[in-house]
Amino acid sequence: MKKIAALVLSLALAPLSHLAFAAQPLLSPQELQSKLTDPNVRVIDIREPQMYAAGHIPGAFSAPYGQWRGPATNPGELPHLPKLTTLVQSLGLTPTTHAVIVSTGADSTDFGASARVYWTLKVLGLKELSVLNGGTKAWTDAKLAQNDRVPTVAASSFQPKLDQSQIVTTEDVAKRIKAGDATLIDARPSAFYQGETKAPAAKAAGTLPGAVNVTYDKWFAAGSGVFVSADQAKQIAATNKIDPAKETISFCNTGHWAATNWFAMSEVLGQKNVKLYAASMVEWSQDNNLPMANAPSRGQQLLQDAKGWVNKVIN
Repeated sequence: MKKIAALVLSLALAPLSHLAFAAQPLLSPQELQSKLTDPNVRVIDIREPQMYAAGHIPGAFSAPYGQWRGPATNPGELPHLPKLTTLVQSLGLTPTTHAVIVSTGADSTDFGASARVYWTLKVLGLKELSVLNGGTKAWTDAKLAQNDRVPTVAASSFQPKLDQSQIVTTEDVAKRIKAGDATLIDARPSAFYQGETKAPAAKAAGTLPGAVNVTYDKWFAAGSGVFVSADQAKQIAATNKIDPAKETISFCNTGHWAATNWFAMSEVLGQKNVKLYAASMVEWSQDNNLPMANAPSRGQQLLQDAKGWVNKVIN
């Protein structure tokens, strides 16, 4: 009888046990430090190789941000699955691995790199994911240990499949705009949203029709790369009139800044219907048949192109 009771209790507690071990989207340096001895935790350092070589969190593996991005014509594109499969296998990742992404923590723009890699891993079917809040800067400020030793890990045999529920294409966005049944959030600074400037790879300036501008930097402690608390994030969402009941699509130029808005709404606030338009305005602007809002006049466009050319030549 006691054995039956124990079995019933263990089954009843199983869902709670799963929740107890579910990874938090954000970890403080101290929280990450307490996990470093866990062999199931994999710290992924996405900084440039020379920064990693100069010193990193003990046991961290180097996987620079550029490896997670698309081609030069549009870095926002999701890399092909075989490339991503090779990358995650080389890091020894499996569905049970707790992957913690670490960037420089220099500022709010840098956080977008961590958020984008987090999203990519989620698209690949991984669930146990976290970002080190404040990145390496926060770790260093906390005076926690670093070293220059390069760890090794056996490659995994994990065969990821793309979770299409996490992906939105240009065709999908066009349908949502036509139906008017989604909230479109432009994460870029106001000058991009207003059509006053554009990304170098974009064909035209402007934004998606009906989009609202919620800049990526709203989610951070002033002047830092440290994400605010969940309670503060709720206040920010309410102030910007983000409706959690409506499907939301986050976009920017190449899915970098937009990854921060996606992370805030989907992972921190737990909104279930948020998607990242990874290719964003660089891809959207290539098709002259797609509608644009806040598009500059022909004269303004020529002036922007001229300024862009001058800056390219000077730099």
